[in-house]
Amino acid sequence: MNEWKQRVETDMMRTFAMTQALFVRGEGCWVEDGAGKRYLDFLGGIAVNALGHAHPVMVEAISRQAATLIHVSNYFSTPPQLELAERLKRLTGAGESGRAYFCNSGTEANEAAFKLARLNKGPHGTKYKILSLENSFHGRTMGSLALTGKPALHAGFEPLPGNVEYIESTIEALENAIDDSVAALFVEPIKGEAGVVDLPDGFLEAARRLTAEHGALLIVDEIQTGAGRTGSWFGFQRAGIVPDAITLAKGIGGGVPIGALVTFGHASELFSPGQHGSTFGGNPLATATANAVLGEIEDAGLVENARVRGEQLRALIAAIDSPLILETRGAGLLVGIGLAKPVAPAVVRAALELGLVINAPNDRSIRLAPPLIIGEAELAEFDSRFRAALAAAA
Repeated sequence: MNEWKQRVETDMMRTFAMTQALFVRGEGCWVEDGAGKRYLDFLGGIAVNALGHAHPVMVEAISRQAATLIHVSNYFSTPPQLELAERLKRLTGAGESGRAYFCNSGTEANEAAFKLARLNKGPHGTKYKILSLENSFHGRTMGSLALTGKPALHAGFEPLPGNVEYIESTIEALENAIDDSVAALFVEPIKGEAGVVDLPDGFLEAARRLTAEHGALLIVDEIQTGAGRTGSWFGFQRAGIVPDAITLAKGIGGGVPIGALVTFGHASELFSPGQHGSTFGGNPLATATANAVLGEIEDAGLVENARVRGEQLRALIAAIDSPLILETRGAGLLVGIGLAKPVAPAVVRAALELGLVINAPNDRSIRLAPPLIIGEAELAEFDSRFRAALAAAA
């Protein structure tokens, strides 16, 4: 066993499978291991590294803020925090009535959203039920795990926070499930951890209509789909709807841990002082970095780049003559590849040997979430290496 693997085995908590490589540096869309081997990164830290690795805009922002102010607690405000709240209100369309709450991860953002949902009791206090989708993923803490529609992940941790029901991802299931007892519906615009699975056409529009009719909150989990990943700033915008709240993390910080809950309209008035908080949430280092990342995405036209390069990426995959490939899913640069056989882990291993980083959320799905900065050169490298990986695993 490699020396670093031995250290992982003896020193790290066994919450993850054995890691696949020891990366020591990165630049742009490439990472390098301790032996000097370079890998094309088409996972982007699981849709996190929006600007790739060691982007000069991020390096400068982190260095400048670290030399100024890193942490002051949530008893005080800082300029980067206020700037980020205003920026997210603008980009999401939350407008003047919107509010932002900052935390440190996606699971924490969904914990905050869970509590927001609990506060939506209705005028007579009769709303108690929260709906989520089967095969969804919202995090690993107890509240976010309760929202996650994957029973296998619940094993060993029951009883979870109650009154959460999981429904099929169909409009018919929505119509049957949403009534006046529902406080909130949680939904991912694209189910990333399920293998990048799209919702049916019209699903989000129906969810918005039905939740509004029954006074339930529509809470959209944009942790994987946000920050330009799908070719729109946020996945819900592709459906032309306005939710009551969204949760964010991953790409908004470009690799620096940060999460957020952004509320719209009346949902912004549900929390009151003392009902939620986070010691590190909204610290100036994380918020300054997020401002730099989102600013660069906007200034460099990377939302449009995600849309265009995503179309090119799916076209490359469609042109591969392999019996293993059944379909492509997703939008922008969040792409799922459905396989005809349960060999996705073997494809991932072969790709890594060939210097390509991709992911298998399950045995029949490949997930791609490269940095939003990719261009033609990276697409050509992916095409060559992925074809070879498929052939090796066939």
